[in-house]
Amino acid sequence: METLTIENVKDKIRAVPDFPKKGIIFRDITTGLKDAQTLQVMVDYLCDQYKDCKIDYIAGIESRGFIFGMPMAYKMNCGFIPVRKPNKLPAETIKESYDLEYGSDSIEIHADAIEPGANVLVVDDLLATGGTAKAACNLVRKAGGELVGAAFLIELAGLNGRDKLTDCGKVVSMLQY
Repeated sequence: METLTIENVKDKIRAVPDFPKKGIIFRDITTGLKDAQTLQVMVDYLCDQYKDCKIDYIAGIESRGFIFGMPMAYKMNCGFIPVRKPNKLPAETIKESYDLEYGSDSIEIHADAIEPGANVLVVDDLLATGGTAKAACNLVRKAGGELVGAAFLIELAGLNGRDKLTDCGKVVSMLQY
């Protein structure tokens, strides 16, 4: 079995032109997820970037942050916190709003999800403009957590989302486009 490199993983990500609208190139991770070895390399890479950090929880952003956050939490022996869209969590929540190109949106976590001082890593599949990731980092702080960082499979570097995360700990992306 060949050893996969980052470039090999990049080759497994399908580029879909004009989705969700004309002029956008959508980076489709499902082609990488269906290959067991590629999935393992992606999860292992993200975990390895934080192997020397004390992490109590991984906060995975709905929905693709769940895909990477759960196996990372399992592998790193820490808990998992779902970061959800509004009105999806059954108990008391705290909310953080953020701006979109047109309008705004928000995300939530359970109010009792994080013990004060717990170390939290935010995880999502994609870093684009950084709005959602920054909102998740703000939620962690509101809940009393300490940010270890933010991990992403893909970063769309031209959108400068990383610039919004300068106070969010160690920011890592496996693949840059």
